Amino acid sequence: MWSFFFILLTCSNTLFSELPPGIVITHSCANTGIYIGSPGIVIVRDGIYLAKHDEFGPMSTEHSLAVTHVYRSEDRGISWKRIATLKGMFWASIFKYNNEIYMLGTDRHHGNIVIRKSDDEGWTWTEPISKKSGILATAQYHTAPVPVIEFNGRIWRAFEDAMGSDKWGDRYRAFVMSAPIGSNLLDSESWTFSNCIPKSKDWLNGEFYGWLEGNVIPTPDGKLVNMLRVDTRIGGKSAIISITDDGKQISFDPQTGFVNFNGGTTKFTIRFDEQTKKYWTLCNWPSPEQIKERHPAQIRNTLVLASSSDLKEWKLCNTLLHHPEMDKHGFQYADWVFENEDIIAVVRTAYNDDFGGANNFHDANYLTFHRIENFRNSSK
Repeated sequence: MWSFFFILLTCSNTLFSELPPGIVITHSCANTGIYIGSPGIVIVRDGIYLAKHDEFGPMSTEHSLAVTHVYRSEDRGISWKRIATLKGMFWASIFKYNNEIYMLGTDRHHGNIVIRKSDDEGWTWTEPISKKSGILATAQYHTAPVPVIEFNGRIWRAFEDAMGSDKWGDRYRAFVMSAPIGSNLLDSESWTFSNCIPKSKDWLNGEFYGWLEGNVIPTPDGKLVNMLRVDTRIGGKSAIISITDDGKQISFDPQTGFVNFNGGTTKFTIRFDEQTKKYWTLCNWPSPEQIKERHPAQIRNTLVLASSSDLKEWKLCNTLLHHPEMDKHGFQYADWVFENEDIIAVVRTAYNDDFGGANNFHDANYLTFHRIENFRNSSK
């Protein structure tokens, strides 16, 4: 069952006459030129969650010193309060490790890789001022709030560098980074970076335009892979990169590495569920008719729950969010975690408001919280 909650929201002291589905955590009017990006969520302890998002858009500081906001709920997501604002944090994953909360991303659009730690449940955060205190790599990097997982004695995360060229898509070269469990994650020397793999214009018969926003995932046979979003006009593809056990080398075979996945053209988060032995994702799911009309990466008006037993064949389990209009409505970049029998999620939402709505489907004006109750029943 997909649970919906509604609250009153004010903007410029005006009550909204319409709200998007879910609980609204925050809202930013399109006319401010600041949009809601990079949602993330983590369970601190029973009933207490942290959510975050960053700011992007023409009036934001994403290209100089990006801003991320942190919100706290102490009633299982029913109400939220902003508790922190971090300068120099962008595209970050938020996760729990050794009972402390971390954010790992970049300091700006195509910036340095940085990590911060909070030991007081999100109220205060460390500052990355050196390679010993959170600056992990200095160059141009790209990412999104993708999973950070523990596997085979190490902690893992996917990234892309942005140094392949100066063109979107072409510039993104996939790699993974990892550190031994128990090491100091704020120390750059703890981390191992793999080699980088660039895209090839020849893949998918010349219809391959870039890969990005990868998920590090254990496979059914105990290996580790990076499953990436694939930008292609034909839609419905993802790429699976192999990772060595020590995290130093990755490899890709274009003959076998592309898999059919309808949600693969936009950002997705995949997690493995030990109870069902299945992989689960919240992703956009365009119809064949929609793909005939436009590039599938521009179709974000439907968010679904999907599952797979092998990362290669995916089943649509439930349509969670949908709006029939595609140009100014989007439910995208969902980040989520398991909570007992439920999934809890935060979504970058473009939707109607009393100020003309979102700028477009991409430039979201809401951060929304959602709960999928008894999600495992959806696969039966």
